[in-house]
Amino acid sequence: MNGKQVLARLKEAGWELIRVEGSHHQMGKDGKRTSIPVHGTKDLKPGTLAAIQRQTGVRLK
Repeated sequence: MNGKQVLARLKEAGWELIRVEGSHHQMGKDGKRTSIPVHGTKDLKPGTLAAIQRQTGVRLK
């Protein structure tokens, strides 16, 4: 799963794009924030996906 796909899933779950700095997109919801690295179509590493899932509570796979 790449960064663009993660962004789409988070947007579906109600997360909003706060800002973009370089290739890192910050998403926020209810006072929480998480950073999503978007490097084209390159898949995110399993640990990165797991961290995003923990921080957001959104099931990604």
